[in-house]
Amino acid sequence: MNRLHNLMRATPLVAALWLTGCVNLAPTLERPALPVPAQLPAVEGAAAGAVAQPTWQSVVQDANLSQVVELALTNNRDLKVSLLNVQRAQAQLRLTDADRWPTLSAAVIGQRAPNSEGVQATTLQAGLQLSSYEIDLLGRLRNASDAASASLMGTEAAARSARLALVSQTIGAWLTLAADEEQLTRVRQQLVAREETLRLTALRERVGAASALDLQSAQSLVAAAKASALQLERQKAQDKLALDLVVGKGVPAELLPSAELTSRDWLAPVRAGVSSDALLSRPDVIQAEQQLAAANANIGAARAAMFPRIVLSGSAGQVSSSLSTLFDGGHFAWTMTANAAMTLFDAGRNQANIKVSEVNRDIAVAQYEKAVQTAFREAADALVSQGSWAQQVQAQQQLVAAERERTRLTRLRLQVGSASLLETLETERSLASAEQALVQVKLAELLNRMALYKALGGDEARQQR
Repeated sequence: MNRLHNLMRATPLVAALWLTGCVNLAPTLERPALPVPAQLPAVEGAAAGAVAQPTWQSVVQDANLSQVVELALTNNRDLKVSLLNVQRAQAQLRLTDADRWPTLSAAVIGQRAPNSEGVQATTLQAGLQLSSYEIDLLGRLRNASDAASASLMGTEAAARSARLALVSQTIGAWLTLAADEEQLTRVRQQLVAREETLRLTALRERVGAASALDLQSAQSLVAAAKASALQLERQKAQDKLALDLVVGKGVPAELLPSAELTSRDWLAPVRAGVSSDALLSRPDVIQAEQQLAAANANIGAARAAMFPRIVLSGSAGQVSSSLSTLFDGGHFAWTMTANAAMTLFDAGRNQANIKVSEVNRDIAVAQYEKAVQTAFREAADALVSQGSWAQQVQAQQQLVAAERERTRLTRLRLQVGSASLLETLETERSLASAEQALVQVKLAELLNRMALYKALGGDEARQQR
């Protein structure tokens, strides 16, 4: 009965342990209005509503390139750091949440002190201890936990953003290497043809059928082709190293691109909607929004620090004057201490903390708006460029076809003596320039497709809806 009576007396104090979060001093969190037009630039083929972006696996239309992207997702060190940051944020959230709950310890305490009669007495206690548990009446701890939770979600969004950027960067590096390979192949073919032309021109010059100017022109074209080949070989080697760095390991030779950049579509077309609201699902925009939520929660925690804190401490267990009778019945006892403290003077520290948290919130608002503006600009740039790049590729292909036909006809005229060697060399130079430009334009068109996919958030945005 005594033990039951003691527990009943302790009931109000035990109930107080669970009294948390009665008041929340954090301001109401509102998402700022979009600081961009409500609609993305109108382009042909744009959907009226939101368009769920496909996975990168369905965008990439080459098995080797897909394997290279998988290697990058497995080995890239920056992505590994982003994922580890998520694990750290998860652990930090658990630490912050733990502050909202009591810390109970099992303890055996021995004390030797004078009793009420002035006689030295021994007191032994074995049981549970409650250490400095704060009753979160004003939501200080809850707001701290909310801030940590928002930080975790922001870190997770940052990891998704890093993954999307890595996919885009890997594909871009692989396609750039493919462009290097095709350009180098074309230059080497041109070099072989020009060396043959130089040999024939030298023979003709010896018998008086060609002038010294013709010979010098042929030599100039050979030297130009050699210089271009050396430059492209150096560029290819550098771009290969860049691809290896992005992937995180050396890319196997069998997965490297062939010289076929302009012969096929390596990436599927990317569709887009017209509403700017779709940009809110981008991982980087979500990250900025969660940073704003964390800053808003920190205001509540700073405001709560202005008010008294109620902290409980206590213990409950068996008490005895000797170890032999410590665990005998009838020796149960408990203690409970409540401490309420309020800062009267701190030289303006708490007020300054509130001001800092409010300014941090305002900074987070500006950063969120900047993230939305950046997302809009990137998506708009890629959208308006999409059609023009495709048209430019077609125009460049027509130019190459025309230059090839002109070169063929000029060579026929040279054979019958109605065209000069200089005229023939000039058409060959124009053809080589047009072919090199076609490779660059095709590469730019493919990179713009990937830029649009990334600007719309890719399949990472679809996972957020």
